[in-house]
Amino acid sequence: MLFDQARGILLIVGTLFPIVNPIGGSLLFLLLTQEYSATERRLLARQVAINSFVLLISSVLLGSYILSFFGISLPVVQVGGSLVVISTGWTMLSRRDPAASGDRGAVHQKVQAEDISKTAFYPLTLPLTVGPGSISIAITLGANESGHLGANVVATLSVAIATVLIALSVYVCYGYADRLAAAIGSRGMNVILRLSAFLLVCLGVQILWNGVSALVKSLG
Repeated sequence: MLFDQARGILLIVGTLFPIVNPIGGSLLFLLLTQEYSATERRLLARQVAINSFVLLISSVLLGSYILSFFGISLPVVQVGGSLVVISTGWTMLSRRDPAASGDRGAVHQKVQAEDISKTAFYPLTLPLTVGPGSISIAITLGANESGHLGANVVATLSVAIATVLIALSVYVCYGYADRLAAAIGSRGMNVILRLSAFLLVCLGVQILWNGVSALVKSLG
């Protein structure tokens, strides 16, 4: 029983962690929250981690049923989500250099608690942290276990523990992204942020291609 639970946890974490990629996403998170103070950024990171947990565990446990209810296929989710990913990546890629424009000297805006929940979900949680790739893989994991996942307490507990671990990694990486930035330096940060934004656009195009290819094959 314990072996099965440990194997289930490792399977979910090992599959989803590279896709969620909180380490790489932390730099993009820092770019989008550069006007926040360190305390406000950690508060926002906590909300993003909670949102990510809810999205991931819902996708694993209920995703296949929700898509089936609305008659939506995974390729359609990939195509729709990829457009959001491409748009977000392009926006970050085309932003001016904050170090060169003097934005880093700007006064931090005061973030109200009610504003956190509004800004934390889009685009910080979806699609930056939990994008269409993560959701589609989570739904696939749940679909593979759909015959007994809901009734199997061990499997359900494994899903909960695995998604909690991923959410904690998101909070740590995002909440302390400023320390990583300080270690890299402003010039290095700018290079990494631009590269990360470009890779995000490429990831969106790849997800779009996967979705379109699957849709085209379904026509044959």
